[in-house]
Amino acid sequence: MSAYLLVEAKVRDESAVPAYNVLAARSIAQYDGRYLVRGASAEAENGEPLPSDQVVGVIEFPSMARLKQWHRSPEYAEAMAVRDRAVDVRLLFVDGNV
Repeated sequence: MSAYLLVEAKVRDESAVPAYNVLAARSIAQYDGRYLVRGASAEAENGEPLPSDQVVGVIEFPSMARLKQWHRSPEYAEAMAVRDRAVDVRLLFVDGNV
């Protein structure tokens, strides 16, 4: 069953974003993930609005186990080192249970 990574990100260092994007995309592909939404703006219908400088993403993995393997992987650890300079991020792991 699929699992989804929901990403909320706010850019901290625009110059570090391209390097992070390359490393993250490479690691996601290695763990069978695929982008459904990347770097998009979003509107809140209810609740607090998202800050105007925040973007969202949705990444699909074949399973929650595979998503967690990716998140703990050495490949993503390399991307995280850059990510921590590039963006403030909140990651939500969502089970694709219907």
